[in-house]
Amino acid sequence: MNRVFVSFPIIDFYKIKLQVLYWAARFNTCCFLDNHEYQSNEHSHECLVGVGALGSIEANAGNAFIQLKQFAAMNNDWLFGHFGFDLKNETESLTSSHQDYIQFPDLFFFVPEIIIELSKNKISIGLFGSEHEQVLNQIQHQHSICVKAEKKAIHINSRFSREEYIDAVEKLRLHILRGDCYEINFCQEFFSENIWLEPVDTYWQLSNISPTPFGSFYKVDDKYLLCASPERYLKKIGDLLLTQPMKGTAIRNKDDMQLDNYYKEELFSSAKDRSENVMVVDLVRNDLSKVCREGTVHVNELYGIYSFPQVHQMVSTISGRVDEKMNWVDIIQATFPMGSMTGAPKIKVLKLIEQYEKSKRGLFSGALGYVNPDKNFDFNVVIRSMLYNQHNKYLSYQVGSGITFYSNAEKEFDECLLKAEAIKKVLE
Repeated sequence: MNRVFVSFPIIDFYKIKLQVLYWAARFNTCCFLDNHEYQSNEHSHECLVGVGALGSIEANAGNAFIQLKQFAAMNNDWLFGHFGFDLKNETESLTSSHQDYIQFPDLFFFVPEIIIELSKNKISIGLFGSEHEQVLNQIQHQHSICVKAEKKAIHINSRFSREEYIDAVEKLRLHILRGDCYEINFCQEFFSENIWLEPVDTYWQLSNISPTPFGSFYKVDDKYLLCASPERYLKKIGDLLLTQPMKGTAIRNKDDMQLDNYYKEELFSSAKDRSENVMVVDLVRNDLSKVCREGTVHVNELYGIYSFPQVHQMVSTISGRVDEKMNWVDIIQATFPMGSMTGAPKIKVLKLIEQYEKSKRGLFSGALGYVNPDKNFDFNVVIRSMLYNQHNKYLSYQVGSGITFYSNAEKEFDECLLKAEAIKKVLE
């Protein structure tokens, strides 16, 4: 039996989107991907949702990619799921010893029971069987009013003091001076223990404060990802691969457009940010060359400046042409983790990340997305995100920046706080 999609017209897009979100959150497994109406030719879906698990694969680094390849071969259907950062221990000869309180597996994918595709004027429901109208009726009758109960103050702790962070950055600059590496993505964790929050309400608030092109609400049992990511890791459509690493950040000032434009121009002209960006572009070009046909890897855009609610970002776009017979899992394995969240050279900086960071990244700086039956896929970079283990009552968010020899440690710390501004507003 094949999955059948049936479409229905809609009138109020925003109302039905909120109803779909709250309906999806009732399932033990769900993945809600939201483009937030960003106008881009690179996006295939405005809103794409998978709920319920007809089958799933869960694995940790070791032979996770082999298991995923076998699972995908047995399930020629849509797959939704994630790659955790610590799959680096499988793609390279590495280890991780830091504590992980969120406890997402390194890899998880599922075949959805129901798929929802939402656009401005229609909703498409894909399932095995003919209960499309019943599903639509459930969605339309879904209560979707955010809980307005009084919130307790959430006390946020940090794994690094400001002084400890600055000291670590200075040590990393010495590694760069010695020639150990050229650039390293260095992250720190903020966390809160023994707290209770409503994940779906919290995600909706985050989305309103910071709508981004790779927003997502992701749930696997009692583990949640509330994501406001602006960054794409890798997209495949036909034989085309597309990646869009971000390196370079500037503050916004939406109250003064002249000043806001000044910040954009300053970012575009910044020698430090250009250096940081082009090093990642070189790394990503090298990663794509492992899987793309010779001579097909190109930089489509270098130093593009894109504006998001809290920040301006420097984004470059790189593409290549892959042999369509290549297994999609092999493409991920060859290019993971993404260069924007590691640095260069990749293996050395992954070792330094383990040495100087204090938390296991887990799903943070991994990737979340989908694969369709044609083996086309689209995955984000999991940044600007809250991770929550409801059983442990542990909330975590991590932020980082690219460290080069020219980095100012205090400014890098402030950049981390800037990137977490939307999350801080939600929690306050």
